[in-house]
Amino acid sequence: MPKSRIRKKDDFTPPPAAKQQNVRLNSGRRWVAPLMLAMFALGLAWIVVFYVTRGDLPISALHNWNIVIGFGFIAAGFVVSTQWK
Repeated sequence: MPKSRIRKKDDFTPPPAAKQQNVRLNSGRRWVAPLMLAMFALGLAWIVVFYVTRGDLPISALHNWNIVIGFGFIAAGFVVSTQWK
């Protein structure tokens, strides 16, 4: 029986190295984290003050809308957090 031909495989050549890009960590958005945390804290404090004072503070005329305002501050904190890199 005849011998089969042996196929020679090409030698492995690694792909060319990709250029590394320098990443700037301080890209001028230092205000994002403090503002985000401030919004979270302000919203939480607004809701806690409303419950602790049984609706007399922060603004008694708004009644239960004070809860919506507190959650609005927290939601604004989440919106600001999308800018954090």
